[in-house]
Amino acid sequence: MSVWNPDNIRDVAESVGIVSLGDEVLSALSSDVEFRLSQVLEEAFRFMRHSKRTTLSTQDITHALRVLDVEPLYGYESTRPLRFGEASIGPGQPLFYVEDEEVDFEKLINAPLPKVPKEISFTAHWLAVEGVQPSIPQNPTSADSRNQELLPKGPGANSTLAAISGNDAVTVKPLVKHILSKELQLYFEKICSALLDETNDEYSVAALASLRSDPGLHQLVPYFVQFISEKVTHNLKSLFVLKQMMQLTSAMLDNESLYVDPYVAAIVPPVLTCLVSPRLGSSSNRLEHYPLRSLAASLLGLIASKYAKSSHTLKPRLARTCLKHFLDPNKPFAVHYGAILGLQTVGGREAVRVLIVPNLKEYGKLLQEAIEGNTPAKPDAEMAIGAILGVLEKLEEVGSTRLTNGYSVNDRENTKLVEKVGELLGPRIMAMGRPHLVQAVLEE
Repeated sequence: MSVWNPDNIRDVAESVGIVSLGDEVLSALSSDVEFRLSQVLEEAFRFMRHSKRTTLSTQDITHALRVLDVEPLYGYESTRPLRFGEASIGPGQPLFYVEDEEVDFEKLINAPLPKVPKEISFTAHWLAVEGVQPSIPQNPTSADSRNQELLPKGPGANSTLAAISGNDAVTVKPLVKHILSKELQLYFEKICSALLDETNDEYSVAALASLRSDPGLHQLVPYFVQFISEKVTHNLKSLFVLKQMMQLTSAMLDNESLYVDPYVAAIVPPVLTCLVSPRLGSSSNRLEHYPLRSLAASLLGLIASKYAKSSHTLKPRLARTCLKHFLDPNKPFAVHYGAILGLQTVGGREAVRVLIVPNLKEYGKLLQEAIEGNTPAKPDAEMAIGAILGVLEKLEEVGSTRLTNGYSVNDRENTKLVEKVGELLGPRIMAMGRPHLVQAVLEE
């Protein structure tokens, strides 16, 4: 005898138009329904046990039906618990149904209308023009770029590395999982602490030597790049930190085992900051920052020569940036000093000939005003003059020799040189006693 009630079979049959069914047919169908239900429940319980749960869910029934090649049920995937109501259709025959939510038409009618959705449209914008990103609302800003930290965040990330980048309280799931071994994390922390320790030069020298020669530091490159950027940005008044960051950059570039090409765009801004920033270090000594600018200029030239093949717009962009700072009369002479050295290291002899020499006459007037006016900028103006004389020597042909004392340039060359570079720089060039240099300047 079947446990399943034959009256349910009769009700279903009558709902589809089958009026009369024999008792034998009802008994056979009830036994078959009972077998099918037990089969579905057995498969559903199997899914429940494999999911390590003790409560059977509608999802388990759906999986069981799919395994048995039966069309699954629809409409029972809601996470909201179902409320069943009970109705009696006769003595001892309860009927259970899902209660529908009652809707108040008055509230529905008086509710404010939703906002009209905007029409779908498309627009185009320049992501980059010759490698330079336009400053438009559609493109990310520099602040957004800085927020895209290279350090992994989350519960498994190293807290010290996150604290160094200033984002120890932010939890961001990285797009690509990047895991550092404990040895590399410890190495990174030791290198950073050694470089920032002003009391022990031996640790700093040893750290830089390790960075220049160690072949197994590929995974740490983005972390060092981010570290340099953070320290340069927040320590413009500390010449020691800025110098150490430039030394760290130089060590990374000198390591032939490291592939730095993808990070050149992130390395250049800190170097340019140390080269043409208006204020570096404290105001107590006006000339103490010039060695740092010279170091940054040499690094900029190294980057331009080493990675120009991988980025054909790198040299023009760097030269354009330096020229812009050199030709701006509102910039202090310290910025001009860095821009002049940067133009020479990036573009070499040709940049001096094309970009610097034609502007020396007008620039000499600016220098003359600062020197003759006995202004506080006079020492900086003298440093700028020294930078100009230094880069002009690159115009001199290889193999030329310095003249002995007592050599005098004839009046014709003297007049032409003054007309070419101005009354301030002309006599200083002639005082160097290098005829090939004078001829090279006059020929340009």
